[in-house]
Amino acid sequence: MPLLKRNSPDPLRRAPTQERAQRTIEAIFEATAQIVESEGEGALTTNKVARKAGFSIGTLYQYFPSKEAIVLAMSQRERERFMGAMQAALDQAVREKRDARDAIREVVRLLVDSFAVGPRLRRAMVRMVWRMDHYEPITQAMREAAERQAMALASLNDPRMRAPNPAMMFVVTRAVMGAIRNASLEDSPLLGTREFEDELVRMVWGLFRAD
Repeated sequence: MPLLKRNSPDPLRRAPTQERAQRTIEAIFEATAQIVESEGEGALTTNKVARKAGFSIGTLYQYFPSKEAIVLAMSQRERERFMGAMQAALDQAVREKRDARDAIREVVRLLVDSFAVGPRLRRAMVRMVWRMDHYEPITQAMREAAERQAMALASLNDPRMRAPNPAMMFVVTRAVMGAIRNASLEDSPLLGTREFEDELVRMVWGLFRAD
């Protein structure tokens, strides 16, 4: 049974407006990641999270109504972090009139770094999120990312490229994210290697390149 359900409400009961509240949420996130890493997602409960974070269950419930809400908030934070980094990279590529293939490589590298490599505990949580690819906000984020990439790549006006269209962006985003997702879930030794990055860039460029 999936940990998150479709159309879940906003996961936070109380927004972290103060530094202390933010530290509490970070401690809850860290405890959740440690439990998932050491015991698996099936062992995750709000009582365990509260105990490991050093809080009462009442304190945890002030912020999150359920374990699903905690995981959802963690996945939203990672997604927002990636979307911000990707938008900044694409904006810079457009400003500098970068080579389209270089811009594609930068986005591919951001995807791999954000969703497949990095600190051990973050990887454990990202792998959990990868198992929720039926979850609507995640697929919505993929659609939004594809739209932003298409607009930025079109703005580069590289004569070697076909103009991005919806079908092209659907295929390329699902192909790249599918490869990264499977490599992450399999804990592949290819993750983080130049060879893996090169093959992803080659695949994307093959789809974008003008005939």
